Amino acid sequence: MKNWLMTLVALIGLQSTLVSAANAFDHSTWNALLQQHVYLIDGGKASQVDYQGFDDDQAALDGYLASLSAVSQSQFDAWNKDEQLAFLINAYNAYTVELILTKWPDLDSIKDLGSFFSSPWSKEFVPLLGEKRSLDNLEHTLIRGSDRYQDPRIHFAVNCASIGCPALANQAFDADNLDALLETQTKLFLSDSSRNRLNGDILELSSIFKWYREDFEKGWKGYQSLEAFLSDYSSALSLNTRASERLEKQTFDIKFLDYDWALNKTP
Repeated sequence: MKNWLMTLVALIGLQSTLVSAANAFDHSTWNALLQQHVYLIDGGKASQVDYQGFDDDQAALDGYLASLSAVSQSQFDAWNKDEQLAFLINAYNAYTVELILTKWPDLDSIKDLGSFFSSPWSKEFVPLLGEKRSLDNLEHTLIRGSDRYQDPRIHFAVNCASIGCPALANQAFDADNLDALLETQTKLFLSDSSRNRLNGDILELSSIFKWYREDFEKGWKGYQSLEAFLSDYSSALSLNTRASERLEKQTFDIKFLDYDWALNKTP
């Protein structure tokens, strides 16, 4: 009886593994495109994108975007949380590249794709999960607006095609690497002194922390303040012990730096 029960448990575990594998989305095409056309600089703190290379590989990109669009809401709902979030991050980044290519090479900033009345992020051109969506909808409704994903590190993963943005990772997110890659991207961005630094008694930070401050204060991992979040990354910010203690006590003045909206293209 004991051996029979152990065999049954093993079969159930194998079936569960096979079901999970069947549900997992294949991001290998996107991963290959990123590996070929995204160049990490300054030790990975920033990246440059070869948009011409993406343009030359438009067929592969289109195929990947089509595969994203083919996923139904019910299929998506059947995935675990990590698989869902990786899917949404990759979709945001891939469709951002696609948006840039609609006017490439005749643009200097993603903002050139907007107008006085609408931003490029409000354009509804993303067919995803049964609806035509904008990048704003993808980020602020599906990712940030969902109670399912309360991870502020997504702000260092989604890329707005600008120099001021955190680096576009040169590998695709998936359920297996999600947490580790989010952590890596967070530390790399915070360690970039051109965007986050201590200047005397003033902590100068990227405007990302101004625009999305509330996301860092919603209690993820117990953080109730931006300073509490940053305290756990004091080494990435290159803060000494005294500065780390001041940050924890929230005695630093914070200044938010201007954002560089120039296109993050290769020279």
